[in-house]
Amino acid sequence: MSIDKQSKIAADLQIGPTTMGMVRIYVEAEGIDLPMDFEPEEAEDIAEEIRAAAAAARAKGGPSNR
Repeated sequence: MSIDKQSKIAADLQIGPTTMGMVRIYVEAEGIDLPMDFEPEEAEDIAEEIRAAAAAARAKGGPSNR
């Protein structure tokens, strides 16, 4: 599946700190429990990538621009 292909899979996403000082991104869907732990610096890099992707989507006329 490519990043640009829509999916009918619904998932819950949780993001927060762990007791070990990591940032956890937790994805849960039918049959899937996926915890991903990142160092705080890695989490900041991911946040920057999400912001850049949001800006690029906005520039392409995403749903919030209609």
